[in-house]
Amino acid sequence: MPGVRVVPGSAGRPIYQVGGRSFVFFRNPRPDAVDPDTGQRYDDVIVIWVPSEADKQSLVQDPSSPFFTTSHFDGHPSVLVRESRLAEVGRDELSEIVEEAWLARASPARIRAWLRDREAADAGR
Repeated sequence: MPGVRVVPGSAGRPIYQVGGRSFVFFRNPRPDAVDPDTGQRYDDVIVIWVPSEADKQSLVQDPSSPFFTTSHFDGHPSVLVRESRLAEVGRDELSEIVEEAWLARASPARIRAWLRDREAADAGR
């Protein structure tokens, strides 16, 4: 996606940004995301921006879904997913979620340019 910059985060984990705004990043282990059996803090939580609360709820409402949230993120337009569970998400679905995260954080001008270029590429096929 255009304008994406990958910057190092804590523990050398990547932070994906567009226009200086993060849209996918690893979260440091925190007390609100723990293994229910051991109480160990998850060390592989990824935060992904979402366009709206409705989008967030559609991803987290199914208890079998790898996506979740915590009270720390109440009212925040993002979902959490453990890196160890990403294989449960289809490639197309994950691509769409990341694309929507980018769209939620990119500037209107960057979005217009990307959509225009994408439409032109699709028309050329």
